Amino acid sequence: MMLEVRQLCAFYGENQALHGLDFALDEGNIVTLLGANGAGKTTTLRALCGMIRLSGEIRFDGKSLLGRATEDIVRLGIAHVPEGRGTFVRMTVEENLQLGAMVRHGRTAIAADIEQVYAHFPRLKERRAQTAGTLSGGEQQMLAVGRALMLRPRLMLLDEPSFGLAPLIVEELFEILRRLNRELGVAMLIVEQNAALALDLADHAYLLETGHIVMAGPAQEIGQDEAVRRSYLGY
Repeated sequence: MMLEVRQLCAFYGENQALHGLDFALDEGNIVTLLGANGAGKTTTLRALCGMIRLSGEIRFDGKSLLGRATEDIVRLGIAHVPEGRGTFVRMTVEENLQLGAMVRHGRTAIAADIEQVYAHFPRLKERRAQTAGTLSGGEQQMLAVGRALMLRPRLMLLDEPSFGLAPLIVEELFEILRRLNRELGVAMLIVEQNAALALDLADHAYLLETGHIVMAGPAQEIGQDEAVRRSYLGY
């Protein structure tokens, strides 16, 4: 198992946000975390990146992530694409991509990887010299994913990738994520309000309510559950 999480608890000051989560993710798999706002989905991603106080056990390739600095976790091959894009708006598209490779060495390999990102996102290539702040929301989201790819990650943590985007752009973005998973073998842990899209993309799903996992299983099965359909899929 690539990622193993056992009895994960997370805290903001005195408030406990996660209560003993157990979940796992295997090499090359896509897992989605579903749940209402405030269920603890974003907190789970932040905990995996070492951004908040936590207890329990998180192992990546058998190595414990507890107590490691966020940049050390990144070096192990975990890339975080936060909600709200997280691009550097005053820098160009290409400068943003170069920043994504900050923990890496080897100019030739980095340049080759930038070209590979452009192959996945042709629109970014057209706008390589534009500042990120002038891009549309969809293009900024593509840039955020492209920047994460520059780390050559084995696992991508994506927080609400479809947030605020037009349906056609969302469809295009999720098709690209599917391709990245298939062609590059990048595993993904996706937090997504659009449950139907997330379940269609994922192999496995976990449903969170107030910091607890209340349901887990293959994505297809979770999508057929009547309570999930009513609450999250709207039919």
